[in-house]
Amino acid sequence: MDPVETPTPSKRKVVVLLLGVAAGAAALAYTGIANRAKGMQEIEAWTERQAVPTVRVVQAKRGPRDQELSLPGTLNAYYTGSLYARASGYVTAWHKDIGARVRKDEVLADISAPDLDQQLSEARANLVQLQAAVQQAQANADLSDATNKRTARLVTQGWSSEERGDTDRFTAASRAAALSVAKANLVVQQAVVSRLEELTRFKQIKAPFDGIVTARAVDIGDLLTAGGTSGRPLYRVSDIHRMRVYVNVPQGFLAVMKPGLKASLHVPGQDSPFSAEVTSTANAVAEDSRKGLVELQADNPDGALWPGAFVEVHFQIPSNPDTLRIPTTALLFTKNGTQVAEVQDDHRVALRKVKLGRNLGNDVEIQGGVTLAQRLIDNPQEFLSSGDVVQVAGEAALPRTASAE
Repeated sequence: MDPVETPTPSKRKVVVLLLGVAAGAAALAYTGIANRAKGMQEIEAWTERQAVPTVRVVQAKRGPRDQELSLPGTLNAYYTGSLYARASGYVTAWHKDIGARVRKDEVLADISAPDLDQQLSEARANLVQLQAAVQQAQANADLSDATNKRTARLVTQGWSSEERGDTDRFTAASRAAALSVAKANLVVQQAVVSRLEELTRFKQIKAPFDGIVTARAVDIGDLLTAGGTSGRPLYRVSDIHRMRVYVNVPQGFLAVMKPGLKASLHVPGQDSPFSAEVTSTANAVAEDSRKGLVELQADNPDGALWPGAFVEVHFQIPSNPDTLRIPTTALLFTKNGTQVAEVQDDHRVALRKVKLGRNLGNDVEIQGGVTLAQRLIDNPQEFLSSGDVVQVAGEAALPRTASAE
């Protein structure tokens, strides 16, 4: 039997080195596998978190007791009169310029109308002629009536023939009819004279009421044509002691636009507001805008409000403080109607049907289906359905068991 060979020191070093290398390789392989497994777990957890949408929630709130509604409006004069020429002729003078305050029947301009004056003189002459004709017809009728009566007595007594009696009777009737025609012609001519006399009064353009001249489009020498209403008016006079304000109000607020509702007017360029109140509504809604015309009136003793100006109208509308409001972006419009998406305590979604009230722009009134405690998803996605799990922004991440259910 051969003796056992004792390893030399150099061989022992090699063996130790190999064992160390093998141990290092095993440790490195274990570390890589462990890191890979951890990475896979992290990727799996990230994927699960990405599968759960993150949402932002809002809650309903109570509305104020009084709500302010601001709308654009237009100022109009209480009365506005556009004055045109009713007599043809030339302007000889004008007496009031824009901005002048005038009284009723005050002369604004004078018109020279020689043709009209000549027509009036001719009509008056014809009237005198017809008056004379009436007198002549009256005399002839009286004479024929007297002759007829005398002839009738003679015929009865046998002193005149019946033929003569018939002639005188019919002559009297004819002249009585001629008298009626003459009187009728006189009445017609009197009407012609009255019409021309009335037209001559329009040679002076007068203010129709107390007010202020807001427009003048006439000058000396201008040729005017009677009835020329197609062009610009010669004068425009406005009564601005009280102003009318017209506002187009959205349909959702028309129910509260009752006469007596107060409002304040803010005119650009003026610091102090003006008080106004609703006086009437058009009782109609425009189909293109779904708005109704509302009229307000405001006192204007100092003339600070001008016709045609833009104005901001601020209404103080009483509202029910128990009515809840939510952002319009929280609504979800589905085939089942208008809904909201509630986030429950277990982070699951529950779709709730709601009853809408007035649309206030950024907010909308809710008449049923929502409470103050509910958390509602803002800008909910259309694919959300009841039972879906969501992550609320700003809260701790969901456990894997909750998101994986």
